Amino acid sequence: MPRLPTPEFWARPGLVPDLLQPLAWAYAAAGAARQAWTHPWRAPVPVICVGNLVAGGAGKTPVAIALARRLQASGHAVHLLSRGYGGSLAGPVAVDRARHDAAQVGDEALLLAAAAPAWIARDRAAGARAAVAAGARCLLLDDGLQNPTLAKDLSLLVIDGGYGFGNGEPLDAGLARADAVVLMGEDGAGVTPLLAGKTVLRARLVPENAGALAGRAVVAFAGIGRPAKFFATLEGIGARLAARHAFADHHPYRAAELQRLLAEAQAAHAVLVTTAKDAVRLPAEWRARVEVLSVTAEFDDFAALDRLIERVSAQAE
Repeated sequence: MPRLPTPEFWARPGLVPDLLQPLAWAYAAAGAARQAWTHPWRAPVPVICVGNLVAGGAGKTPVAIALARRLQASGHAVHLLSRGYGGSLAGPVAVDRARHDAAQVGDEALLLAAAAPAWIARDRAAGARAAVAAGARCLLLDDGLQNPTLAKDLSLLVIDGGYGFGNGEPLDAGLARADAVVLMGEDGAGVTPLLAGKTVLRARLVPENAGALAGRAVVAFAGIGRPAKFFATLEGIGARLAARHAFADHHPYRAAELQRLLAEAQAAHAVLVTTAKDAVRLPAEWRARVEVLSVTAEFDDFAALDRLIERVSAQAE
């Protein structure tokens, strides 16, 4: 089932989040019970987890890709593991970008597989076993911070500095599962005082092809956790937004709605533009018609990141 965009009101005090707060507490209580009663499987190789505490939009997947490339550059045989949100396959399945599409393995898994060998598995422990059997000497989980079925050697919590935590899980429980925090962008939500005692890595999402879109009129569309963040990034690089369209997270694009978007762009003398995560969900015949703004997670202090992963990467030798 596709996930809806994270509602912006969830990050601010108000009547609606107050009314929904008991549901968040109940969800957190159920998660705590699962954590307490589940006996995790410990893999024979190091396991690093990159997760968040909000429903998408923090920058978790770009951080996981950046870490995978960092580990690969150090000579580690790292495999990425994803649940495969939005895909129909339960796994464990090794992701093949030439054979699989987003409807089968999910959009995030296709992005991960472009960086390193990637697996999807709703049963994380089963996915880990399959990856190890296939030669993985280090496992990197994209998401799974709340999943207790696989023991982690290092857990990184990614927080969007412009959004914060929202009104979900109690912070103490979420922070307790994290060995360190990756704070993405400037801390506009005031989360830094809440992170006392935690190692905090500063990072940011950097557009890879900003020059190709700067100064151009665009009709932007996105089906991600926080489409507004994508639109703000476009404005930040100097693109002129003729229109913006937000879809549900993992939205499967159909030719008819893409044709409407293209007609709108043509009428405005603009180009269609979307995210890399959305691009893998486009029908194949549409991919050449849509510009893609790709982003990379860059850390302010790569040495601090290296010190963290060295705690577990030595075991992968």
